[in-house]
Amino acid sequence: MNFNLTEEQQMLNDSLRRFVTNEYDFEKRGKVIAAGKGTDPATWAALAEMGLLAFSFPEEYDGLGGNAIDTMVVMENFGRGLVVEPYLATVVLAGSVIRDHGSDTQKSGILPAIANGKRLMAFAHSEPGARYNLSHVQTTAKQDGSNYLISGHKTAVLHGGQADQLIVSARTSGGTNDESGLSLFLVDTGAKGVQVDDFATHDGHRTAEIRFSNVTVSADNLIGTIDQAFPAIEKTVDLGIAALCAEAVGAMEAMNAATLEYIKTRKQFGVPIGKFQVLQHRMADMFIQTEQAKTMAILAASEADSNDRASRREAISMAKTLVGQAARYVGQEGVQLHGGMGVTDEMFAAHLFKRLTLINLLFGDADHHLAQVSDGLLAKTA
Repeated sequence: MNFNLTEEQQMLNDSLRRFVTNEYDFEKRGKVIAAGKGTDPATWAALAEMGLLAFSFPEEYDGLGGNAIDTMVVMENFGRGLVVEPYLATVVLAGSVIRDHGSDTQKSGILPAIANGKRLMAFAHSEPGARYNLSHVQTTAKQDGSNYLISGHKTAVLHGGQADQLIVSARTSGGTNDESGLSLFLVDTGAKGVQVDDFATHDGHRTAEIRFSNVTVSADNLIGTIDQAFPAIEKTVDLGIAALCAEAVGAMEAMNAATLEYIKTRKQFGVPIGKFQVLQHRMADMFIQTEQAKTMAILAASEADSNDRASRREAISMAKTLVGQAARYVGQEGVQLHGGMGVTDEMFAAHLFKRLTLINLLFGDADHHLAQVSDGLLAKTA
């Protein structure tokens, strides 16, 4: 497989690097987080103007017809700058659901609005007690004439407090852990019966606890086929994992650069500590871990759009395992080589470490996905 970027992707990569360096530096990021709004309107408008919000959508809906490799380029650069905008929630997760499973009316009404930066969305699926079990859904959608009444509790909804509209998974039949019987619905965050509790996470992003109490939605708000949403949920999460793997690689590269710069300037016994061979070896190990993670992020992106469930899930879990392990190693080493300064908010390395830690936990940590790979291999040999 050719892992080189196309000319267009390389131009995108170069533009994003300039944007993150010049328009979204550490100081700007700090101001966005301090504002507590979860997004900066000017930054989001700039991303829309650059076409980033439209990359993965079809051209007939104001998109650019891109794929998961294009998303990888975007997310890797966002990782380098620790961009906290709701790109993952709105474009990668919610946007992909509408793109792949929405009706023509839903696509024409939502995708151009996302692409133009006029609508923020969130994917509300995880629930208390579910851990990483994607089929664990207790939120219900009961038919009420031509409408549905949604009741339940969603947890850790990425940028749920900033969303204008939610994509909510709900059980329309079956038991709590059944893969069948799940459906997806569009729900306005301002609808009667929706309670959103927005809060900041340790890495500067925003998440929300969202409760639904007999929220009325019409049958037109159903996405896809009733009771058959599990494959859509699974693929959406896989696309999210692939994007997170790319973001982690960008953050690891930034951690390597920040750490190398620090050990070149920090002196001990009259010489830069980077002169000490043991620290050079540790930096080399950080670099190797990052390069291995990058290879797996490419694998994840190359498989994320596939409809071959078994192959896609295996590749995604392998990538999340190795990237998660590498993120932990690079993050911890970077902090240690910075010494006591490495955990202070004044240092970029501390923020990189926090984000790498959260990425490892999102959508299943390294241990969870290692178990998934192991179970898959055992099933093949049984």
